[in-house]
Amino acid sequence: MSQAIGRLVADRQAIADTIVSAPTPLQPIDLTDDARVAEVLDLAVRVGEVVLASGTGVVDTTTQVRFIAATYGLSRCSIDVTFDAIRIWAERGAELPPASTMRIVHYRSLDFTRLAAVDRLTRRIRNEVVAPDDARAALDAITSAPHPYHRWMATFGWSLLAASIAALLGGGTLVAAISFATTLAIDRVNRVLNRFGLPFFFQHMVGGAIAATPAIALATLAGPMDIDVDPTLIIAAGITVLLSGLQLVGAVQDGITGAPITASARMLEVVMMTGAIIAGIAVALRIGDLVGATVPPVYLASRDITDLAVKVVAGAVAALAFALACYAERRALAAAAISGAAGTVCFLLVQQTGFGPVVSSGVAATLVGLAGGLMARRALTPPLVVAVAGITPLLPGLKVYRGLYALLNDELLIGANQLLAAIGVGCALAAGVTLGEWFDRTVRRPRILSRFGSLRRPIVRRRRADRGLRAALRDSVRSPR
Repeated sequence: MSQAIGRLVADRQAIADTIVSAPTPLQPIDLTDDARVAEVLDLAVRVGEVVLASGTGVVDTTTQVRFIAATYGLSRCSIDVTFDAIRIWAERGAELPPASTMRIVHYRSLDFTRLAAVDRLTRRIRNEVVAPDDARAALDAITSAPHPYHRWMATFGWSLLAASIAALLGGGTLVAAISFATTLAIDRVNRVLNRFGLPFFFQHMVGGAIAATPAIALATLAGPMDIDVDPTLIIAAGITVLLSGLQLVGAVQDGITGAPITASARMLEVVMMTGAIIAGIAVALRIGDLVGATVPPVYLASRDITDLAVKVVAGAVAALAFALACYAERRALAAAAISGAAGTVCFLLVQQTGFGPVVSSGVAATLVGLAGGLMARRALTPPLVVAVAGITPLLPGLKVYRGLYALLNDELLIGANQLLAAIGVGCALAAGVTLGEWFDRTVRRPRILSRFGSLRRPIVRRRRADRGLRAALRDSVRSPR
């Protein structure tokens, strides 16, 4: 009866992203076979490499690695995950020496399809009896597979993201079109520079300079040609695109969940790359000033609920475009678009009630993190894909440019205020996603979701099972011994 009660309690727990407990080991290996043990440890750290390189936090990566090892009988493991390395030590009993392995994580371009495929492989290992060599062969096929679609489609995604951000900030068709073309140029130029091995710092610097150049040209020609546009939004869109590729969520999540070393390393990378973007824009603005061009001024306009429908659509398209640029699967694109729209609406409504951008960003990101986990259950997509795409429309690209513009014009107080505000918004977004995912993992599925289509069936089946289990418990209590 105690086992039945334990099963009843376990069935009522809601877990979205963490590995669900299963009878382990599902297929124990011979711990005296060094080659077999090494194969399992290599499988575990290679799975961890994929999820860590995709921006997953240290805690979730450790959970994934530990589960793979425990599934095959290596349950007593010490795992150390840092910024660019995964180490694992496995005990094999008193009479056998411990086994260990290590893998350096080489960061590659984000590929959410690969992340989702590894997530499905982990679920398969959990639910089926998969031999270690079969699991390793499947992992080899995942990591060696080419991107699911052509590189030009990813370039189109980045460009569409810039155009959507420009529309979200209130830019017209001309500004959106120029933002699209500018980001296309940034992506193709940086791709060429990457082939020559130029460090990412200088690639982001070049990207910032390219983002500012069309804005300077448009600001110079707008007066003589009597064009009413805001060239600042082109730079803001370019900054947002460059910031969206950084692992801000993972950095803050590691700091919150108790991994300060990796959090510090990731945050330093984010700060360095952001500094490179700012430096590139500053160089372009100074050159434009020296040649007599007009530097795009800053209009202190804030986001409001005017043209709400346009902004919601722009937010949805921006999130979808980011997921597309990161090679997300088709099933994840719709979930990302819904997440982006929900985050945009929440941000605008909270800010309309009188809260500042930091609080509004945090609340919106919490909703995105929570909704990302719920939608990921239905789409079989890791919540990280939906969450990171959902907060992309809220990244503080305009605040970064406002702060830089003020600093270049000797307005140190305003510049520091805007840059600190941008840092606050970024941290609020990352912290909100972490809090939303925590709610999703610890709180039961909301009852309101039981009213919608296929979401209702699993809950109904679970409730029926619970009722049947309670009836069996009552009968066992009433029956005489």
